[in-house]
Amino acid sequence: MQISLLPPTSYLLPNKKNLLAFSAGIDSSALFFLLIENHIPFDIAIVDYGMREQSKEEVAHAVALAQKYGLQCFMATAPTFKNHFETNARKFRYDFFETLIRKHRYDNLLTAHQLNDQLEWFLMRLTKGAGLSELIGLEPVSQKDGYRLIRPLLEYSKEELLAYLQINNYPYFIDESNKDKKYERNRFRAHFSDPLFALYKEGIKRSFSYLREDKEMIESTYEVVFREKKLIIVKLHNTAMKAKAADIALKKLGYLLSAAQRQEIKKEQSLVIGGEWAIEQQGDMLYIAPYLTMNMPKDFKERCRTQNIPAKIRPYLYQEEIGLPKLS
Repeated sequence: MQISLLPPTSYLLPNKKNLLAFSAGIDSSALFFLLIENHIPFDIAIVDYGMREQSKEEVAHAVALAQKYGLQCFMATAPTFKNHFETNARKFRYDFFETLIRKHRYDNLLTAHQLNDQLEWFLMRLTKGAGLSELIGLEPVSQKDGYRLIRPLLEYSKEELLAYLQINNYPYFIDESNKDKKYERNRFRAHFSDPLFALYKEGIKRSFSYLREDKEMIESTYEVVFREKKLIIVKLHNTAMKAKAADIALKKLGYLLSAAQRQEIKKEQSLVIGGEWAIEQQGDMLYIAPYLTMNMPKDFKERCRTQNIPAKIRPYLYQEEIGLPKLS
């Protein structure tokens, strides 16, 4: 089975500090050995959730692999999550990765999401009500705050990655908890995505390629012209795309809009969403920032007024000391 690191992801990895999110499973093991084969520098990070006996073996395996290939292996043990395991585990995992990225100044975080994951995400979002940008939620390259999130394997199925490992006699673990149907993703995998892949893999692969092209075309109707901390300013090339632009920007900030909130954004020029986020439109510029209320000096408010900074955005600028000249 011929597997390679696909562009554009392959161009972003050499001569950079890369951190691989490793689990010892099929996907991350395949990416691990692909990086080794391509002489890409990287270190690994693994989380032990303490849910399975095998998890200790997986961590020991990760440590041994890192020693064998001269890599650093970072480990974390998650606390016991009494409810919402998938959500809490994901937050713990990414908090751990981002702490490492800041401390050790990694450029890229690499994850081993693959084509099956893409379909599972698509189906899960489809059942909850989502637009194209949310349906195609897994991108090969995503710019995060201070690093890039890179998914080099999105065009390969789990079956192809498994064949690659077996042909090359590379070690990997099977996580039996992936079959536990108490988790939503596992239910979608067992009942929907795996049966669809068995029958229509090539068509699904082509469809995702076409859908990503359509998404890029839609998202070309607006662009982020400024971002600092949690302030995002978007230039709308088509003001009818305001709600979509706000939706994508807020998603990057970790907030998911409801259908009702999207409709509200379409109608209003200035509003607060969920009591948390200020959204203001001035002409073809869309401003998004955390919503705060506070007293501000008169001279600061006057400078904001002369530079057309919307009123609901000003308190966040003041609190975070974001320089006004950058916004002019």
